[in-house]
Order: sequence, then C-alpha cells, then structure tokens
Amino acid sequence: MMIIELTAYCILFTFMVKIGVGNNALNGLYFYPKPVQEKVFELGLTERETVAEKRKVFMSAFFAVMTIALIVIIRFVNGVHTFSEAYLQALLFLEVMNWYDGIVIDRLWVGHSRFWMIPGTEGIPYVQTWPQVLKKRAILSVIWIIGAAIIAAAVMLLP
Repeated sequence: MMIIELTAYCILFTFMVKIGVGNNALNGLYFYPKPVQEKVFELGLTERETVAEKRKVFMSAFFAVMTIALIVIIRFVNGVHTFSEAYLQALLFLEVMNWYDGIVIDRLWVGHSRFWMIPGTEGIPYVQTWPQVLKKRAILSVIWIIGAAIIAAAVMLLP
C-alpha cells in the first residue's frame, strides 16, 4: 500500500508542476538557473516582477497542496496516531519526493523534453549536472529531517 501512496504522491508532485507551468516553460522560469533567467529578461520575454509573482503563487499553492496531501495520507489513510510513526512516514514521503524531483523531474523530464527549452537561451545550461543534483538533494535530505517533524506535529494535532 505504501508503494501506491508514494507513487500517487509523486504523481501529484508532477501534476502540480505541470499545472504551474501550463503549456509555456516561461511560466516556470523561477525553476531555471540565474544565467537562463537573465537571458530571458534581456530578450524581453518576461519581467522579473512577473516571474517573482508567479513563483510566489506557485510555491504557496504547491507547498499547501503537498503538505495537506501528506497529512491526509499519514493521518486519515494510514491511520497513524503516534508522533514517531507519523515522523517516519513523513520523512519517507519527503525523501522520496526530494529524490524524485532531482532524478525524474530535473534530470529526466527537464533534461530530455524540448518543452523546457526556452527559445533564445540555447547554449545556456539549464539542466542540473549529476553532481549538482546529488549536492542539492543531499542538502534537502537534511532539511527534510526537520520538515518531517513539522508534518508529524501537524498530524498529532488532528483528532
């Protein structure tokens, strides 16, 4: 059952990203490295304020949906009633999501789909290298140790 839940959680992650960018990679410019963003601004394809606003809206909705989904899975689907079990499940889901993002989203989807190439930015690297992915994911793995405690505490507040 846990494999199905983890898969569904990663599908929700992918769905949220797709909704956030829609049919235009420029909608997700905040995901790109600074050199790509600067080139896009230089080309006049969008403005900094627009990107900042889209980032704020997306990240707010993304974190809300992913957090609520995780709490619902742990508390109501899995029926967890102890902090330690909630913590371990939250940590598992957050770590799987973290590595899924780095490997499946960043390296596979972004790295192998023409959708993510923004015209005029050809030649500027926008896909993270494996060392960059490993470093970022390792750092986030540590951060999720704290994030899992926050999720577990939220689960414990529910009836």
